[in-house]
Amino acid sequence: MTFWLMKSEPDEFSIDDLARKGCNLWDGVRNYQARNFMREMQTGDLVMFYHSSCKPAGIAGIMEIARTAYPDPSAVNPQSPYYDAKSLQENRWSAVDVRFVRKLPQIITLESIKQNPALADMLLVTRSRLSVMPVEENHWRILLGE
Repeated sequence: MTFWLMKSEPDEFSIDDLARKGCNLWDGVRNYQARNFMREMQTGDLVMFYHSSCKPAGIAGIMEIARTAYPDPSAVNPQSPYYDAKSLQENRWSAVDVRFVRKLPQIITLESIKQNPALADMLLVTRSRLSVMPVEENHWRILLGE
């Protein structure tokens, strides 16, 4: 199993929204490296749901990959804010489906992550603007206390 972290602004889509829906499309990723990571995801992989661009920013819950990468429908929908006309000619962007696993009792804040020397080489710390990224198993265990 591979572990991941995916970011969403909670006013756009939050862990509570996912809990209500149970399973949902994860679309709108418009960064090639993040897209490539999504294309590597396998059904059953676990994912940290990260609330970004808020206070406090941090890991709010756990979800799992319910469906592997497929063409992002928002990329070819002219009414979507994620529309990309070039996607009409090529399979440029991908989406995955995610399933709610659990909400954490409290957010693991970015500040606390940055203060932990054992997490200094985590992509979340070194490449903070990336919205989808792998998480090393040892980092996963440290963060969740497993």
